Amino acid sequence: MGWAILAIAIALVLIGVNYWNRIQILDNRVKNSWAQIDVQLKRRNDLVPNLVETVKGYAAHERAAIEAVTTSRERMMQAGARGDIDGQAEAANMMAGALKTIFAIAENYPDLKANQNFLVLQEELAGIENKIAYARQFYNDSVLSFNNLIQTFPGLLFKGSRKPHVYLEVPEAEKAVPAVSFRAGA
Repeated sequence: MGWAILAIAIALVLIGVNYWNRIQILDNRVKNSWAQIDVQLKRRNDLVPNLVETVKGYAAHERAAIEAVTTSRERMMQAGARGDIDGQAEAANMMAGALKTIFAIAENYPDLKANQNFLVLQEELAGIENKIAYARQFYNDSVLSFNNLIQTFPGLLFKGSRKPHVYLEVPEAEKAVPAVSFRAGA
């Protein structure tokens, strides 16, 4: 009888250690996947000033779009300095919308569309946007695995003070296609 109780106690301890380790591994995966998004956002932030300067030369009167890109970049950098993941995600979404507007404006400027600097920047940004989209998907998949483990039995017994991580979602306002008007006074 004593051996059976000892065997059950050892099994429970091993199960507890296994769950504790899985929770820690998944929590680290979520943090790592956010760091990958952060790297791509930094790369995009580094390219934005070059894009803005290139567009300024061709579309000086498109000030609102240029200011939106610049403002979103500043917000992202400020949120990053504070370690505010939600703020960074919000600013990144704002920048994505502003960049869509910039590229829509480029359609109305054939010289800008043909400018080699603009084309290279556009291609680099498109590549970065694809990497950001993939990294966001991986982040959300990691969050799903972590949240499922700590919110289901028996994982919830071993989660300690850990809380569920928040998914990165695109706000409804950012899902809309940007409206671009080239009429004077519009």
